[in-house]
Amino acid sequence: MALDFPDSPTNGEFYEGFVYDSTAQTWRVNKNPALATFEYLVVGGGGATGNGGSWNAAGGAGGYLAGTISLASGSYSVSVGTGGSPGFNGAGSRFGEIIAAGGGRGGDAASGTGVRGNVGGSGGGGSANNGLGGAGIIGQGNSGGNGGGSSLGGGGGAGGAATGATTGGVGLSNSITGSAVTYATGGNGTGGATNGAANTGNGAGSDGGAGTASGGSGIVVLKYRDSLTLTIGGGLTSSTTTSGGYKITTFTAGTDTVSF
Repeated sequence: MALDFPDSPTNGEFYEGFVYDSTAQTWRVNKNPALATFEYLVVGGGGATGNGGSWNAAGGAGGYLAGTISLASGSYSVSVGTGGSPGFNGAGSRFGEIIAAGGGRGGDAASGTGVRGNVGGSGGGGSANNGLGGAGIIGQGNSGGNGGGSSLGGGGGAGGAATGATTGGVGLSNSITGSAVTYATGGNGTGGATNGAANTGNGAGSDGGAGTASGGSGIVVLKYRDSLTLTIGGGLTSSTTTSGGYKITTFTAGTDTVSF
């Protein structure tokens, strides 16, 4: 796949392992890249409930990816996935080539037949009338629960599949920001139409009736040595703190690039 190099680059600008030479007016392979190590958390947007006239099942959590990576100096794409609106999957989040899928939407039974939850980072719940739960992506999440005759499946979570006919899958706790926060919890199939919280990747909860709800937006967090400076594109909403020799940059919305 061809790289989409930036327009109007400046001399010495880095992008995906290349450096721009303004004299030759060409991109060259960067033979002496600086390496930086990042701890990362990337969570996709949560899935919404179904959007039928009734029996709208819960949404699955956004995909959850966490780890450490060393990268060469350059420019890398960052996107924070939005939560799905009723009837839709959440949008994926990314840091470079690390991509967490959006959560699957829940099924609905407006037509009187069971509807399967969508596949996603974690799968959406199945509708009443025995709709099946959607599958989760291996390594990112888990499957949604199956609906019963008159019950709705919960959405899958990063820490486990939906349990029983109504309970969403558990999320995973992560302390990259300095405080333990649970991300990517599946929506419950009962208990009220509940939007997923912002920047958690949580799936939407269903009330078992005609109500609908949206998934929670995702998040991208990077932790790196405080000697490193990131240049962050204007299309991203972010904040940076410093603690114990590290910077922690949290991206809460938008799409653009970061470079170093």
